[in-house]
Amino acid sequence: MRPYQWNVAVTGAVALALLLAAALHAALPPRPVTVAVLTPGLSFGEVLGGFREGLGQLGYREDTNLTLLVEDTKGTGADVTAQAQALVAAKPDVLVTVGTSHTVAAKGATTTIPIVFTWVGDPVRSGLVPNYASSGNNLTGLSVYSGPLSGKRLEILKEMAPAARRVLCLVAKESIAEISFGLAQRTADQLGLVLVRRDVTSRDDIVRELAALPKGSFDAIYHVPSGLVTAHIGLLIQRAREDKIALMTHEDEQVAAGALVSYGANYRRMGQQTARVVDRVLGGVAPAEIPIQIPDKLMLAINLATARTIGIKPPLTLLERAERIVE
Repeated sequence: MRPYQWNVAVTGAVALALLLAAALHAALPPRPVTVAVLTPGLSFGEVLGGFREGLGQLGYREDTNLTLLVEDTKGTGADVTAQAQALVAAKPDVLVTVGTSHTVAAKGATTTIPIVFTWVGDPVRSGLVPNYASSGNNLTGLSVYSGPLSGKRLEILKEMAPAARRVLCLVAKESIAEISFGLAQRTADQLGLVLVRRDVTSRDDIVRELAALPKGSFDAIYHVPSGLVTAHIGLLIQRAREDKIALMTHEDEQVAAGALVSYGANYRRMGQQTARVVDRVLGGVAPAEIPIQIPDKLMLAINLATARTIGIKPPLTLLERAERIVE
C-alpha cells in the first residue's frame, strides 16, 4: 500500500470510529431522572403535551429513564401552595411550573430544587427573578412576555373591531394580571378605549360577573392574562359569541376553541422549548446560569368562522400577517 493510500485509509477509519462513537452516545438514553410538574391543567394541557413531546425528542422515556410527577390543580385555587410542597417533598431532580401563580408557590416551597417555569407573563415584575440575564437563585425558564405585549394586543383588537369603545377586562388576583392590565390601560388611553374592569378570584366570580353585566354594557372583551381566567377561557368565548362581539386572547388554541383573535406564544411550542431548558438543568447547568427565555416565535391567529358569526370582517392587513387562520 502506498503511503498516501495508507494515510487515507487511516483517516477514514478514524472518522468512521468517531461517527460510530457519536452515534452510540446519541443512542444512549439519559440517566434516570424524576421531573415534577405543577400545572393549572384545563386549557394549559397543550403545554404539558408539548413538554412531554420535547422530552421524548431528547431521549427521555417515561417508565424507562423518566418519572414524571404531574400535579394538576385544575385551575388556580387555594391549594396550590400545598400541592407545590407535596411535589417538593418527592425530591424531584427538577420542578417545572406552568403559570405565574404556580411558580410563586413553587418558589416559596424550595430554594434548593431547580425550578424551570414556563408560561410566566413577566417574571421580573412578578418578583420571581431580578432580571432576564440571571435569576441568581434556583429558578430559570420561559416568559410569554405578557406585560409588554398587552398594548400590542389591544391595538390589534382595535384594528379588528374599530367600532368598539368599551372593553371588558376580567382581572384575576395575580401579579401578571395587574401588570398586564396596567400596561393595557396606557394603550387604552391612547386609543380612546374605556376598559371595564371586573376583579375575579374564582370560576364562580367569573360566572357571576359575566351574568351581572347586561348585553350592550361592553362591546369587546380583552383577555387579561392570568392562570385563573385562562383556565376558564371557555366562559369568555361563550359570552363573546352570545353578544356577537370580538374577544382578544393571547394563545392560538383559544382561537381554535372559538375566540376571534390572539397574539402570543403557542402552548405546544412553549412546552417543547421548556423541555430543552429542563434538559440543560438535568445535564448539570445551574438555573442561575441559564438566562430567562422568551418564545421562539409569536403567532397571530384569527378565527374566520367566529368572525362570520359575530359579523366582523377582519381587515386584509391582519389576515396577511396571521400565521394561523381557523376556518
